[in-house]
Amino acid sequence: MYEFIYHKPASLGDAASLLGNEDAKLVAGGMTLVPTLKLRLAKPSDLVDLATIGELKGIKEEGGGLTIGAMTRHADVHRSDVVKRVIPALAALAGLIGDPAVRNRGTIGGSIANNDPAADYPSAVVGLGATIVTTKREIAGEDFFTGMFETALGQDEIVTAIKFPKPQAAAYQKFRNPASRYAIVGVFVARTDSGVRVAVTGAGPCVFRVPEMEAALAKSFSADAIKDITISDDRLNSDIHASAEYRAHLVGVMARRAVAACV
Repeated sequence: MYEFIYHKPASLGDAASLLGNEDAKLVAGGMTLVPTLKLRLAKPSDLVDLATIGELKGIKEEGGGLTIGAMTRHADVHRSDVVKRVIPALAALAGLIGDPAVRNRGTIGGSIANNDPAADYPSAVVGLGATIVTTKREIAGEDFFTGMFETALGQDEIVTAIKFPKPQAAAYQKFRNPASRYAIVGVFVARTDSGVRVAVTGAGPCVFRVPEMEAALAKSFSADAIKDITISDDRLNSDIHASAEYRAHLVGVMARRAVAACV
């Protein structure tokens, strides 16, 4: 690691004030940042650890849905009886993240703020039409994720919570990398009060929706309704784990499985 100054603020205000330096970085769970630092791929001047800020943790049922604090661990989302009752698909998704070590350390806020293209939570945020709450504003989930490892967050802006509306039905299915458990392709399908939403992670540089599938499912919510819909591989990821063509195929497979799970 390169040398840096470590801070452990006791409040959100203190944390925000420490982000004035553009080279400062927040630490939520550290599941991505710490390995990056160890490999000397990043050189922050300051690390601001959010671990002791209690107001950032917890799960509440309110407004007909769920509000989950940014520093809530994946394991807590997965095990929560409230999440299992209100949005069981979200609890199931959290249980598919990484391995037990990652789930017991990583946080939902850290995951979405990092916006890894293969992360699971972005598909739930977009698929459920969630809202990101920060120290400055509320951001619609679709406006939050702007590109690979990029979000709408400002330099001194901190995610405090995510508000998830309760869907009529929802399910998440992913094709996992056997080593990392990251999504080579993951698809979150939800029937919501505003219509059907299909959100894809892992396949492209950033989470995206599939309007053709949403339109077909709005007419007939069944796996057969989308069996003939093909996804273009023009802008999809291609690497040693899967080609863009294979990822395009997997989007259809995972989407049909997710619809079947909803039904």
